[in-house]
Amino acid sequence: MAQIFDRYGAQYLQRHHLCTEQRKAFHAILNCRTARLGGHLDQCENCGYKRPAYNSCRNRHCPKCQYIKQVQWVDKLSGTLPPTKYFHMVFTIPSSLHKLFYINQKVCYGLLFKASAEALKRTAANPDFQGGEPGAVALLHSWGQALTYHPHIHMIVPAGVVSSDGAEWIPSNKAFFVPVKVLSRIFRAILCRMIEEQLNTGSIMLPDDVEDYGNLKNKLYEKNWNVFAEKPKRGPNAVIRYLARYTHRVAISNSRILSLENGKVTFHWKDYRKGYHYQPITLEATEFIHRFLMHVLPCGFYKVRYYGLLASVNQSKKEVCCQLIGSQPPPILLKGLTAIEVLKITTGNNPMECPKCKNGNMVMKALIEAKPLVPL
Repeated sequence: MAQIFDRYGAQYLQRHHLCTEQRKAFHAILNCRTARLGGHLDQCENCGYKRPAYNSCRNRHCPKCQYIKQVQWVDKLSGTLPPTKYFHMVFTIPSSLHKLFYINQKVCYGLLFKASAEALKRTAANPDFQGGEPGAVALLHSWGQALTYHPHIHMIVPAGVVSSDGAEWIPSNKAFFVPVKVLSRIFRAILCRMIEEQLNTGSIMLPDDVEDYGNLKNKLYEKNWNVFAEKPKRGPNAVIRYLARYTHRVAISNSRILSLENGKVTFHWKDYRKGYHYQPITLEATEFIHRFLMHVLPCGFYKVRYYGLLASVNQSKKEVCCQLIGSQPPPILLKGLTAIEVLKITTGNNPMECPKCKNGNMVMKALIEAKPLVPL
């Protein structure tokens, strides 16, 4: 990714204006783990071998800087979720809302979280379906496999609810949590109402090609909205590991990029319409950069949120859930550990081992001063 930015970033910047957060992400990825950010010089205690170790940018959109955060998040969540089966749900919006969402990202992404959580809560509270309080961990994604703009919410939901008096754990149907068609209609109604309220207060604006929200709303109601729901996975670990692929991952990882030749970037993507078949796609480098930067989140926006039984304010309810289920989650192991300690545990290797002699440990001997960064 950094090579693409380095070679074609100037060309891209001549044609496009970046907002503050996009500019920060661009700068961070370009300079991550290079001499421009400084670092330190390590030396082997045994053989004297030296190597520079440059600082990471730590930007949440950088494909190099998320692994430690990801494994610590998985460990923490595994140690807090009630030990039961979990459903994986995906709340999507029609393409006719994409422009509205893109020009009002911070507000509209927040509405997407609220609408999906409220729809789940209302449906689960219905005594004809569950009749209790559900829980959920929700995660925002704004991209499709080909880096196109496609905002949606991934949600993991315990396969059951706590009764209104808090005295009983009510397991859900083995095949589904709540009827998907009902959930989809409620989600559509709540989100459309929330958007209209924000338009009326002036908190968001319509795209230039939409004159009236009433016409847009009619089009939204002409289509059936579909909430995707998988059958429950056994235990929280399987679904947490699945969700972890998305929590601390950016729109595309370096491993998916196949080549950079003649001003074009080729990467592989998964075509869900053709049976999850992987195939290559080639874009102009500037178009690739544009698609990537479309998914830079607004400043301070939290893309992982917790609702109902799984919200942090409901810690006592989570403990009651575990008691009613009759099992406790595993202990949290990685909290408070350094990045080197986490790598030792998760990979089984010592990252400070000398790559030359394999016997000594690398020890910091000197600092490498950061170089002045060239403004974009």
